[in-house]
Amino acid sequence: MPHYQIAVVVGSLRRDSLNGKLASALAKLAPPEFSFKQVQIGDLPLYNQDDDASPAESVKRLKADIAAAQGILFVTPEYNRSIPGVLKNAIDHASRPYGQSAWNGKPAGVIGVSGGAMGTALAQQHLRNILAYLNMPTLGQPEAFIQAKDGLFDEVGNIGEGSRKFLQTWMDRYAAWVKRNTA
Repeated sequence: MPHYQIAVVVGSLRRDSLNGKLASALAKLAPPEFSFKQVQIGDLPLYNQDDDASPAESVKRLKADIAAAQGILFVTPEYNRSIPGVLKNAIDHASRPYGQSAWNGKPAGVIGVSGGAMGTALAQQHLRNILAYLNMPTLGQPEAFIQAKDGLFDEVGNIGEGSRKFLQTWMDRYAAWVKRNTA
């Protein structure tokens, strides 16, 4: 049976991030042939094209983590109706220099959680536009704009009973998407 390594990019650096918690809980819903690795993005320098010829070690690590993965899972909050700057910075680093994007062709899933009623709808829309340019086939349905409410997570950090069926369906579709789009 093939094994699928998924690079998880969480767009929040906050220690108690809801999106970090969602990423960990979602991984538990995946099929057994899937494993998940949250890639570190908090130590990346700000992207500067002048550094393309000699990238920082943290940039090399990010690109290697993405290259080693068969799929990418973006789990992001919404900041000011868009994606967080730290996420955009990571995307830019791994897509450069031009023509050497680590993202190219990697099947992606996009999901996020926030306290607002719209979840992370606008951040996801912006992120999908970026991923289209980067040639990343991105799961379109089901969309998942998760609002953080009591019961989203159980007492040990798993997906709570009220959201489990929907998020299991999302994970099943994501896993099938990765399998279908892995070269």
